[in-house]
Parts: sequence; structure tokens; C-alpha cells
Amino acid sequence: MKLCSLSLFAGCLLVIPAAQATVRLPRLVSSHMVLQRNAPLPLWGWAAPGEAVNVTFRGKTTQTTAGPDGRWKLSLPAQQAGGPFELEVKGTNTLRLTDVLVGDVWLASGQSNMEWPLRDTEKGAAAAAAANHPRIRLFNVPNRAELRPQAELTGGEWQACTPQSVAGFSAVAYYFGRDLQQQYNVPIGLIASEWGGTAAEAWTSAEALRKLPDFQPKLASLAQQTGSFAEQEAAYATRLRTWQRSPEGQDQGLVPGRPTWADPNLSTASWKTMPLPGIWEASTPELSDFDGVVWLRRDLTLPASAAGQPLTLSLAQVDDADSTFFNGVAVGGMRDYAAPRRYTVPATLVRAGRNVVTVRVTDTGSGGGIWGKPAEMTATVGATTVPLAGEWLYRPATTPGSQPRPPYPGGAQNEPTALYNGMIAPLLPYALKGVIWYQGESNAGRAEQYQQLFPVLIQDWRSRWQQPALPFLFVQLAGYMHDPATPADTDWAHLREAQRHTSLTVPKTGMAVALDLGNADDIHPRNKQDVGHRLALAARRVAYADKAAVASGPTFTKLSTAGGQLVLSFDNLGGGLVLKPAADGVTSFAVAGPDKKFVWAQARVEGNTVVLRAEGVPNPVAVRYAWGNNRPATLYNKAGLPASPFRSDTWPR
Repeated sequence: MKLCSLSLFAGCLLVIPAAQATVRLPRLVSSHMVLQRNAPLPLWGWAAPGEAVNVTFRGKTTQTTAGPDGRWKLSLPAQQAGGPFELEVKGTNTLRLTDVLVGDVWLASGQSNMEWPLRDTEKGAAAAAAANHPRIRLFNVPNRAELRPQAELTGGEWQACTPQSVAGFSAVAYYFGRDLQQQYNVPIGLIASEWGGTAAEAWTSAEALRKLPDFQPKLASLAQQTGSFAEQEAAYATRLRTWQRSPEGQDQGLVPGRPTWADPNLSTASWKTMPLPGIWEASTPELSDFDGVVWLRRDLTLPASAAGQPLTLSLAQVDDADSTFFNGVAVGGMRDYAAPRRYTVPATLVRAGRNVVTVRVTDTGSGGGIWGKPAEMTATVGATTVPLAGEWLYRPATTPGSQPRPPYPGGAQNEPTALYNGMIAPLLPYALKGVIWYQGESNAGRAEQYQQLFPVLIQDWRSRWQQPALPFLFVQLAGYMHDPATPADTDWAHLREAQRHTSLTVPKTGMAVALDLGNADDIHPRNKQDVGHRLALAARRVAYADKAAVASGPTFTKLSTAGGQLVLSFDNLGGGLVLKPAADGVTSFAVAGPDKKFVWAQARVEGNTVVLRAEGVPNPVAVRYAWGNNRPATLYNKAGLPASPFRSDTWPR
């Protein structure tokens, strides 16, 4: 009897999981969501293998059966815009989703300029306070890097757009969605899946990247790895803590019983020099891959009149944190790579003649050092200002190379496929109206590669969503960094060219030019409203077939020569061409003769063309417009949209 009872009990245990299995939905399919109008609506989830699943929406029921792996999928018929509605999912249990709208769903992705929250933008606090838009819904995808495609997100929920929910949401996505909601008066769903400082290859699937030879070795390496990114980084963290507790992991500038490296009397005969401002990875071979603490020192000579007077020490920005000393005494410190360092030195520390400024810099990853404009590195006392830019002494606090190397020096989030796997794959196959994308800064040194990679990413996403003509709208890099007085050839100019090429060669794409919305001193320009507005204009043209919408500034089409002048023709005239003056008096047009030496040109509008001439260039053959990091935008159409930077030549750098 006991044996029989035990056998019966064991059999019951085997069937309990199936009997108790419950229908489950992905996080993206939930109350308050927006479903895409006028398109078949794929829905999916999990249940017991073989379990029948019924979905009822707007009076119609669709049925399917969970497969052997427990996953089920079905497609609801296309719906007209409206709501709110209820959606019921029924298996052995019943799920009821409420407040479901039908309208247009947009995926917003990219890096930090797409991620930048509304509350931190220009006029963002006021915009958030006024953001009571119950027919706009927001879904924020949690950051997640993975080695393999994931079926589900780690978090996230649909929320109605309120001042509270939108304050930390993507500003670009919000302004874009608000414009479209006002224009078309339909519900708008915004899915924000972005991560600052990430490269395009991280957002692309392994199958797509295999088309590009550059990524073959890395893909092969990733395919052989068994532990997750999180497991490998946890193991590294353990190794790092062990090293930090060891003698070689101690900061040699802070050894108990010895003078600190901020001591003005310390001998620095063995110290080396680096130019500042600047990131040490770029200027100092010894520190090309160094993350950790570096001490920086320089002497500061002051006149007799400065003695005993308070001094203001300006050190531009420090990446990532600093402890700053004046004549061996701490006078300030911060932990914000983008915050200006401006410290007041007490009068009692300021001497006539030699003074010593010491900065202990902690770099937690990527670039490290004092960065910014040379003019922002000064010491001011009374009417005297002494520049501090130039050569500084430096010494690493630990021996370069002794610190354990991280498994992913750029962070796991920058490994090829990592963000596609963790932040895009779990969204499939949720129906979309289109994609908006703001990214490229992290690929700026690889423009030739990006010109191939970016179209591959677009095609990859279209294939995954099974929408070959999925509208894909993107932002061209905004102005950033300073340019020399003469025409220059820069990484950012070439990356913008790769983006422009994509807009001209890949169907159903649209590019929002943001050159004039940038900030030379900040990679995160705060005017996101105009960025969102320009993307919305592109959406009206590309996604909504609104032929009346002017969605682009003048687009260069042709160059011809006439009497020592160049004549440029354009499309997308938007009512006519407009030349605006630049603050430095330069038109941003540069021309070159056969010698390939570019000089600034004079420009004038003649009808629908721009005519250029330049002193000393009797036979011009090529033109470049706004070619550099942050050249002023001077060419617009009468609709107020700027022309993209462009060049007519294909000369190598």
C-alpha cells in the first residue's frame, strides 16, 4: 500500500506543473500599452506546452496553442485607432489588460543624446510640468547587455505621459511623439531603448554582423564564451578587489608615513610630462589603456602682489573625479566628468613666486584626464590671470599593467550584438510604425566602417520585424568640439558624411540635421525640442506620406564651374535658399583647386543655386560645406531647415 501510494504521489507531482501552468505575457504586452493601428498585431507569451490560448480584443477572439517550448504566438487583425479598450488572454487562467490604446508605436534608440532625460534639457522642467498627455504612452527599456538574444526584458512598464513619468524619459522621443500626436490626433506609443556611450555594432544582431568582415574575429570569440557578461564582470570585480588590497594596488602617492605626491617639496625628477587639457589615452602612450589614478602637477609662478590674496583655480573638466591641492593642501574635488572645476584657494596658501598645483585624477573607464578648452585652465588672483594649459608633470599611482584587465575594456554594452540581444530582441515582434535613432558619436573614428555598418543595422531591424519598408529616421551628429581657423578634415565630418550617404541610398529613411543645435563644449546639446521636431517632420514625409511637409534642408545635388567660380545646385529648396551670416564672418563654404588645398570662399545665392569664389583659387574644382567638427550652419531653406554638411570630392584624408 505504501509503495502504491508513493508511486501515485510521484505521478501527481509530474502532472502538477502542467495543471498549474499559467498563461504569461511579456512585459511589453501589458495594460496601458499602445498597439499599432492599421497593421496585423502579433502577440505572444508563454503557457504550458500544448495549452490552448484565446485572445479577445474588441469583440473578436483569436486562438492558438502553445508549442513544445511553451511559447505561443498569434496575430490579431488590423485595428483602427482608438481606445481605451480591454484585452483578454485566456488559458487555464485569465489575464485582463485594461486601458489599451490603438495608434502609432515608435521605437527610440541610440546612445546618450537619445537617452538624455527631458528634465535635464533646455526648458525641460517647464515642458515636463505641462506634459499631461494621456494619449501618449511611454515604455522605458532597462539597460541590459547579453551574449545571446533574450526572450524577455528585465523590467519596464507602459505609463501614461504625465509630468512625473516623462521627466526622466528621452527628451527627443517625447518631443517627437508630442508633435506627431498633435499633428495626427491618434494615440502614440514610445518605446525608449537606449544606452549612452554605445557603438552601433552593439545594437546589431550576430547574423547581420557576419556580413561585415571587420567583426568576424570578435563574433567568433563571443560565440565561444559560455559565461554571461554579468558573470565575467563579477569575476573581474573579485580580481580587482584582490589587487586593490595587495601592495601593488595601493596608491603610491598616499603611502602612510611618506610625503604625499601633493607635497610641494617632493622631488619630481622621475615624473614625465603630458599636454593638458586633453585625455591621456590620446596623448600619452604609457597610459593608452590605463584606468585608475594619475597624479598631475605643475608649478605656478605668481607676482609679489598676489601673496596673501585669495586665488581662483579653474581646471576645465576632469574625467572622472579629482582631488585638487594647492601647495599641498586640499582645496576641492568632484565626481562628475562634465562639471567645470572652479575652486577658491584661501589667501593663506597663496605665495609670491613658486606655488604648486596638484590634481589627483581618478579615471573609472574610457577617457581620463583634464579636458576642455585651454582658456578654461587658469589661476586668477586679483587682476592677474595665469594660464595653466600646457605641459604638466604626471605619475600613475600604480604601475601601468599591474591592474587586472577588465574582460570588456569598453564595457560589455559595447561588445558587438550585446544590446541587440538584451534590449532589442525582447521587443520582437511588437508591431511598430517606425524607428527614430540618435547615435554615431561612439563610431566617429570609424566613419568608413559606419557607412557599411549603419545600413546593415537598418536592414537587420527591418528583417527582424518583418517590415521591409519600416521607416527609419535618424539624427545627424550635432556640432561639437572646436575647429581651427582654417578648413579642417575631422572624424566628425566623415561620420556625418556616412550618415548623409545612408539617407540618400537607403529607402524609407530620413535624416534630421542638427549641426546648428550643437555645443562646441558639450557632446550633449540641451536643445532637444528642435531635434524631436525635425525628426517629426521627417516622419510626416517618410512614414505618413505627407508630401506637403518640408522635412529637409537644402540637399546638394550638383556642382558646375563657370568663369573661375563654382555653382552649386540643390533639392529640397523649401521655398528658396537662404544664406545666414556666421559669427566669425566665414561662410562655411571652402573650395580647392587641383592642389587639394581648401580655403574659405565667398558665397552668394543666385536663384536656386549658390555661387562660390575664393581669392587665390583661379581654378576651383571641389567644395566642402560645414566640413569639420562644429562649423556654423550658414545655408538654410526658407522653411528654416539647415543643409547637411557635404563635400563634392572623394579625396582621401
